[in-house]
Amino acid sequence: MARTASEVTDLLAVLWGRAQAAAPTGPTSPSQLRALLAIERREGGNMRALGEALGSTPPATSRLCDRLEAAGLVERRLSTASRREIELYLSRPGRALLDEIRAAQVREVSLILAAMEPEAAEALHQGLTAFRDAAAEAVDGGAYERDARSWLANPA
Repeated sequence: MARTASEVTDLLAVLWGRAQAAAPTGPTSPSQLRALLAIERREGGNMRALGEALGSTPPATSRLCDRLEAAGLVERRLSTASRREIELYLSRPGRALLDEIRAAQVREVSLILAAMEPEAAEALHQGLTAFRDAAAEAVDGGAYERDARSWLANPA
């Protein structure tokens, strides 16, 4: 099963690459996209937490945030709890970029799902929901906040 999941993630990476390239704002590097997704999951987190989430060194994380901020995708704010901490937030354009990419991802995956038998698609949905929740627990230590059904109904 783990091998099949790995093969699926490889195929999804190809689909995601198509979605990123098709985004109206243009392509985003994989490292920038991972950072935006990590910031979104930990809105208001600091650079150290982002570095840990990405498995990146502090200097590399800082340079990545510099590029994201220069592109207008991320905002750095002084922490209300500690003057020495900088909190990271997605900017409005950063959120819009993720929405565009997700909408393109949904379009790509919808084509695949449409080719599946309805029973298989429903079984996949149930399995992926369970997998998402378990993966979110492993990554975040908490359940994934987004309601998958409402998100899929309104991805943008």
